[in-house]
Amino acid sequence: MAEIHPVMNHTKWEELRLAMYAIEPAPKYRCMTIAGYYSHAYSEWFYHFREGGYKDLRYVDIFANNQLHREQIRSALKKIHLAGEETEGGFRVYGYALPGQALDYL
Repeated sequence: MAEIHPVMNHTKWEELRLAMYAIEPAPKYRCMTIAGYYSHAYSEWFYHFREGGYKDLRYVDIFANNQLHREQIRSALKKIHLAGEETEGGFRVYGYALPGQALDYL
């Protein structure tokens, strides 16, 4: 894989984790690692999301159940100001950027 550039740190990952934990119902998420592993969908943010640390998280896809849920997630993400984008299913928050990849902030 080409050289990647970190756009998140431990503090921002923790802010994301706590913000998603506070939403009812907690949104499901899937993590892509820098090694290319894409996890199963989980919704347990308090313990499971931080298991193993954040150093290898390339991005996290966060899924909204409906429009109201999407708005709750969007509002929480905007407060934290993270590198990411809105997707068809919800949101993608980046931990690393690929060379030449332009990232927007939520």
